[in-house]
Amino acid sequence: MYLYPDYLIIKMRLHRNLTFAVIDSIRDIFNEGVYADKAVEKALKRDKRWGARDRKFVAETIYDIVRWNRLYAEIAEVKIPYDRDNIWRLFSVWCILRGIALPDWNQVGDVPERRVKGRFAELSRTRKYRESIPDWMDELCLSELGEEIWTKEIAALNVQASVILRTNTLNVSKEILQKKLKAEGVETEFVPHHPDALLLPERANVFRTEAFHNGFFEVQDASSQLVAAYLDVKPGMKVIDTCAGAGGKTLHLAALMENKGQIIAMDIYESKLKKLKIRAKRNKAHNIDMRVIDSTKPIKKLHGKADRVLIDAPCSGLGVIRRNPDSKWKLQPEFIDNIKKVQQEILQSYSKMVKPGGKMVYATCSILPSENQNQVNTFLTSESGKDFTFVSDKKVLAHIDGFDGFYMALLERK
Repeated sequence: MYLYPDYLIIKMRLHRNLTFAVIDSIRDIFNEGVYADKAVEKALKRDKRWGARDRKFVAETIYDIVRWNRLYAEIAEVKIPYDRDNIWRLFSVWCILRGIALPDWNQVGDVPERRVKGRFAELSRTRKYRESIPDWMDELCLSELGEEIWTKEIAALNVQASVILRTNTLNVSKEILQKKLKAEGVETEFVPHHPDALLLPERANVFRTEAFHNGFFEVQDASSQLVAAYLDVKPGMKVIDTCAGAGGKTLHLAALMENKGQIIAMDIYESKLKKLKIRAKRNKAHNIDMRVIDSTKPIKKLHGKADRVLIDAPCSGLGVIRRNPDSKWKLQPEFIDNIKKVQQEILQSYSKMVKPGGKMVYATCSILPSENQNQVNTFLTSESGKDFTFVSDKKVLAHIDGFDGFYMALLERK
């Protein structure tokens, strides 16, 4: 969190319609429980005349106030649920800390700049305020990661995530994709140690490009791109993606398998698999079958049948709060306790689909050892896990790698 010095005051004129879109969105997120990405999506539809700069202001200001909400609320002395005046006070604090002159509008009350800056300096000495996180989250992560790692990691997780693309190698090479995007006005850079990744140094609406509509890429963080590759798939294999969701990793598996063999994408939500079907068609990925897990039958039918099984398990999502900053406020400690039970149940059940000599990856987008290596260790010492051996694991931390926090473990069935 950076406070602009007085000599760097930004000469920025605030526009009422853009500011009101921000105010309404903050109300929806904190009072109505709307997810931040949905609130931003709705806000950006308010006026078709808005240009790229207007849209950028609305989206980034909403995310900024969500990301630093605890800090701003402490400075503004307001509490959830916010009334309209409270939200304007939050917005005024945002303006002052960004060096933006407060407009002379009726809605903007008396917010003394010196007091805001003094309070900011005072609160910034304490991590839970400085990094704007709930007490329970600070205590939990401190206990699991230790002071030094957690302090660095939460600072990195409060930095806005970069936009990363994954080249769909079924249709195009990374080098050709880069040229095609440049021709459409989108600059990209290669990402070391991520063979299919392209990073956007400046944000752009890539979904409007011809390259996207031709199925040449998907938006996928660099850390997430490591997971499918970790499964060590080969063309012609039978591979099961057990928690496929909308299929980001499923589509990566299809590319790594060169459309040869079979991928069975499974999920408990049929609506997510329908999205995958649309994405697979655009990607020209033809080797994916979709199955809804509506009982234990779909799992039992596949016992001992798969060369590879991917378990991208449901988790706290603490590794991806850079792109989902509202999860800091929506996540509850009880959810983490419950999800750990679910993770172990999934490991016990879905591992049975791996055939002898086959391999399995257990992955999460969490940074907590209790959701990661501890779960793997518990599984390996259980009745279901005695047939498996640990091959390797990989921990990705935002403050070291610069991308989302992730964990993946590779296990082999004897």
